[in-house]
Amino acid sequence: MISLSLAEIAEAIGGQISSKTALATDDLFVTGSVETDSRQVKPGSLFFARPGEVTDGHLFIGSALENGAIAAVVDHVVAEDMPQILVDDVTVALGKLAKYVLERIREVSELEVIGITGSNGKTTTKNMLRAILSESGPTIAPIESYNNEVGAPISILKATFETRFLVVELGAGGPGSIAYLTDIAKPNIGVLLKVGLAHVGEFGGIEGTAKIKGELAAGLSAKDLFIGNADDGYVRDMETLAKPVWFGTAPDAAYRATDLQLDITGTSFAMHWPDEETKKVTLQILGEHHVMNALASLAVSDQLHIPRAQAVAALEAMPLAERWRMQLSTREDGVSIINDAYNASPDSMKAALQTLAQLGKSGRRTIAILGEMAELGTFSREQHDAIGRIVVRLNIDQLVVVGEAAKLIHMGAEQEGSWGGESKYFDSIAEALAYVRGMLVAGDIVLVKSSKSANLRHLGDDLMEVKP
Repeated sequence: MISLSLAEIAEAIGGQISSKTALATDDLFVTGSVETDSRQVKPGSLFFARPGEVTDGHLFIGSALENGAIAAVVDHVVAEDMPQILVDDVTVALGKLAKYVLERIREVSELEVIGITGSNGKTTTKNMLRAILSESGPTIAPIESYNNEVGAPISILKATFETRFLVVELGAGGPGSIAYLTDIAKPNIGVLLKVGLAHVGEFGGIEGTAKIKGELAAGLSAKDLFIGNADDGYVRDMETLAKPVWFGTAPDAAYRATDLQLDITGTSFAMHWPDEETKKVTLQILGEHHVMNALASLAVSDQLHIPRAQAVAALEAMPLAERWRMQLSTREDGVSIINDAYNASPDSMKAALQTLAQLGKSGRRTIAILGEMAELGTFSREQHDAIGRIVVRLNIDQLVVVGEAAKLIHMGAEQEGSWGGESKYFDSIAEALAYVRGMLVAGDIVLVKSSKSANLRHLGDDLMEVKP
């Protein structure tokens, strides 16, 4: 973060400085990072003592002080020998500080802020943009999935006066959530990847999801750019004052992909630029669905006048999207493991299964190990059942379903009626792991896919170990 005095921070977030020591706070400056986890605090940091679902940050002010925090932002004063800024709501104060810091930076720099939202692909697109933009200037992009009312401000606050590009993930937490983050970040470029079934149980159906995702488009001004998925009707219908720029496979997309091809080494496509220049792009990342993320990234970089050859080379050099996201590893016995068990929605599950089926056309046996898709609410039964049926229709050779919450995938596959014993169900990860280890042969391709809460990503890691 940029260096700020405690007095300036207090004014920016509407707080009052309280110190139980005789220290004069007027001369105190925060010169380090902003943290909500005391374990991440370093000398010069500012600690936000945020109450959480499991514990309360106020309990760790002493730890933050020991690690070098200059001060803490609190909703009640704690008896520790360090300055504290008292506010009504620590999380809201965090957002206020992020907004203020961005305003300060923009006063003296040409910072470009790119805001990304969508039901799927945010993290991959963010990583692609980091790879492209970092070659042209100092670039900040969030780690992991820092995209909510806490993670997004924490990411924003890593920006300094030297930052040239800031990529912000805008995650949906309900009505108004993306509007809130958009108001903080005020992106120059808004990217909307897809409206899908992720979190559909929380948002009252896909129409509710579309409305929430559309808050990004609605929050852009006439001087901004809206880069949207031309293949998605919900995205097409979003209202915005910003100039629209479309990507996709639709004929009228300014940034368009044709001739999509997939094999175990990666994914390739023909990239068509707005001026009709065409370039073959070959990604090491598996999955035709990642072509849309690449298109969005190339559209952003082109609008920012990044040399096209440089942008394409950066994408082609990426070995994977991120750990546990279509992460391909091959064992010494020739078994390939695709570990995609960090997130799962009906859309991403179907896309991963289609990739597996396509890879199986080379003659290799395909095995899908699937777990729960979380946060589907009343849509859960229907969507898990549908995935099981899709597995059968795609002619996946073997299905292994893990966990009670995912059992309907197994039942759906059996009900599809064209299989006889190709689907196995296990209550526990240990049982599933033992079964799969016992049936793998050289050349098999294994997909591991679930929501993070199902913990199948660790099963995928364990499968890389060849047992005698």
